[in-house]
Amino acid sequence: MDIDWKEVSNYFRTLPKNFDYLLIIQVIPLLVISSILIKEINPTLFHKQLIYYVVGAIGLSVAAFIPWSKILWWFAPVSYLFNLLLLLAVDISGKKILGARRWLEIPGIGLTVQPSEFIKVSVILMLAYLISRNPPPKEGYGFIMFAKLSVIIIIPFLLIAKEPDLGTALVLLLTGYGALYFVGVKWRVWFSLLLILSISAPILYGHLHNYQKKRIADFLGKPSYHVQQALIAIGSGGMEGKSKNDATQTQLKFLPISSSDFIFAYLGERFGFKGMLTVVFLYILLIVHLLTISRIYSQDYLIKTISAGIAFLFFIYMNVNMYMIIGMAPVVGIPLPMFSHGGTSFIIFAVFFGILLNIVAFKRYFLYNADAKITMIEKDAHKRYEKSAEKSRIEAKDKPQGL
Repeated sequence: MDIDWKEVSNYFRTLPKNFDYLLIIQVIPLLVISSILIKEINPTLFHKQLIYYVVGAIGLSVAAFIPWSKILWWFAPVSYLFNLLLLLAVDISGKKILGARRWLEIPGIGLTVQPSEFIKVSVILMLAYLISRNPPPKEGYGFIMFAKLSVIIIIPFLLIAKEPDLGTALVLLLTGYGALYFVGVKWRVWFSLLLILSISAPILYGHLHNYQKKRIADFLGKPSYHVQQALIAIGSGGMEGKSKNDATQTQLKFLPISSSDFIFAYLGERFGFKGMLTVVFLYILLIVHLLTISRIYSQDYLIKTISAGIAFLFFIYMNVNMYMIIGMAPVVGIPLPMFSHGGTSFIIFAVFFGILLNIVAFKRYFLYNADAKITMIEKDAHKRYEKSAEKSRIEAKDKPQGL
């Protein structure tokens, strides 16, 4: 097949004009505040975080120019199956750290990857592809289609929960069903699902590991050491916060994992209640923007599902992390998205944004070019008509007149 290089050039030249740059701008304040905190906690971690920012920016840029709407029919299922195989490989030959088998070691270089992070992208893309192929009726999906889509969510959920990593598994489960809720499912389906979960809750609790039961007991009873230190840090910060040297909870290492899972507590100690409120407000603006995109393109289920999926992912990560820190949720290893120190989560969110930027811009680009082609066809037709009319006039003029 011959490549139309003029069309390719037009694609790369025109597509960036249709990007939703506000989406990127909204993330920048979160990165700035996060960088300040991480640098104060550990300059070495800050330098590593800068590398993650560069890799994430490259991933976003590449993803933003891949025509996902054209390749998703094969990429979504291949990506989903590949990541399921990685999760199965973790169960067989994964690296065990602190009693949990969640990582795969890359041979030769000693680095590890966590497949449970990558499967989130695959699940949302797979749901988006299937939903776009079979959109819900006006009243929403019924039991049969809901069950089919649930399989896409539940299989990786069970594999991740087995590692064990119940926190990440629940995030995946809630994100997938959150996207389905936004797309549209009959209320009878949700009622039945909640009823089944309520009845089976005691059985599910019995299958939890001892440390997971302890986290629930700590949540219901006396706060754990981690939560106690986080509350002390937040309380000592007051309304305005403290200077770096006076933030003793973090600087003297009383606050555990202060650059990652508990960075929100250091934010409270360093910048006080106002700083915490500012970050929450930035997250709310970002989530509202993502849901607005879903509403604007409500008839395009590819955009609607991916945008809603990212919004729910941010919402669940943010709420679980913040509630965990103040003792209103069990302590699980859930970071603040695009705020806590870490590379895998940040890069995945950056790629997610790149995918969303592309499918929205591609739709605008396609409509623009379709309109342009229609205009060109109309102009060409008008020119042909004018030429034909002119030719007819000349022929009529040159034709001998009868008596």
